[in-house]
Amino acid sequence: MQYQRSSSLFKEAQAVIPGGVNSPVRAFKSVGGTPIFVERAKGAYLYDADGNKLIDYISSWGPMILGHAFTPVIDAVKQRADKGTSFGMPTALETEIANLALEMVPNMDKIRFVNSGTEACMSAVRLARGASGKEKIIKFAGCYHGHSDAFLIQAGSGAITFGSPSSPGVTKGTAQDTLLAPYNNIEAVEQLFQEYPDEIAAIIIEPVAGNMGCIPPAEGFLDGLRKLCDQFGSYLIFDEVMTGFRLAKGGAQELLGVKADIVTFGKVIGGGLPVGAFAASEEIMSHLAPEGPVYQAGTLSGNPLAMAAGLAMLQALNSDDALFDRMAKKTERLHKGLDSVLKDAGLPYQINRLGSMISVHFTEVAVTNFESAAHGDNDRFKKYFHGMLEQGIYLPPSAFESYFLNDALSNSDIDQTVEALAVIVKKL
Repeated sequence: MQYQRSSSLFKEAQAVIPGGVNSPVRAFKSVGGTPIFVERAKGAYLYDADGNKLIDYISSWGPMILGHAFTPVIDAVKQRADKGTSFGMPTALETEIANLALEMVPNMDKIRFVNSGTEACMSAVRLARGASGKEKIIKFAGCYHGHSDAFLIQAGSGAITFGSPSSPGVTKGTAQDTLLAPYNNIEAVEQLFQEYPDEIAAIIIEPVAGNMGCIPPAEGFLDGLRKLCDQFGSYLIFDEVMTGFRLAKGGAQELLGVKADIVTFGKVIGGGLPVGAFAASEEIMSHLAPEGPVYQAGTLSGNPLAMAAGLAMLQALNSDDALFDRMAKKTERLHKGLDSVLKDAGLPYQINRLGSMISVHFTEVAVTNFESAAHGDNDRFKKYFHGMLEQGIYLPPSAFESYFLNDALSNSDIDQTVEALAVIVKKL
């Protein structure tokens, strides 16, 4: 495939945009080469600036669960745009989508809409601190909750430790209120609670990790976190920006049967437009302004175009009882196909999967947390990524990202993907 136009566009972008992109993973730093510039997309396919057609396995990093340019969402946005794009005032749409979201998600009474997953997670942590009167939070190495200061923390040399800033601009004082533990390690979390029994406001976690590949929780891990939060009077925050409305109508809470105190949403809930949200019980949400003292605001929160898109998306998901099982079966089909090819080739690999999320790791070690994910052979992954791209398959351009399948993918698309791997596997 030729990417001359994308290459030219990238050079133009680098002159006026840092790194030529508005989100770092798009720059292909992890895999090398020139990022693909997209002109349009429809269903399961991307069409780039050079006229190439690609089978898409990122689905805009999750939101396009029903495929690109899904007609009910597009129609809803067009119809709404004719009435105005922003008011800075309430609309009935906000209440309508709030009612539907709360109907679909278990265990939540009220929801507040914001503009991104980062904003949702940032606000959820502030709410937990304000409602509990405590300051420290526990997060897990390898989990990503957006680029708010409290989340840009890396683990130190020990298994459990105070974090240290992983980005310039994040203060050491901020880092001291963020405690780190390995994902899927309940003993490490227990130690943190023993050391700081009265200081931990909340645990925040991706119930199914998607930023170190797809890593499901170990049996009993989330239940263990729930018990510790109950024991020490802390809140359990599920970051369902990826998993919400993707793994089930009610997200990971429904699928895995564990109740969170606060849940954050993004991606699918916006139907492809910039939307985030956080939800909790009435008691917890009563601490939020204007009812309570915990301040949070946003001029474009509840934007009518975003609410229209999100409402159309949730209505479509809510009306299709077979959707999540159908998507899980498609993902299983992909898993079995990739597994067969890689096994025959004799390569070291691991495939993780849950629902419509899946990832491939080139390592002999089971991938259960960030440390084991980091054992993957990144040079082999680069060859895998570019080899599949040459075959017309667009995968996440990082070994530390989950694939997100969409319902527009056909069995033929999946089989073509497996056949593409069979063509390139000898070069890996």
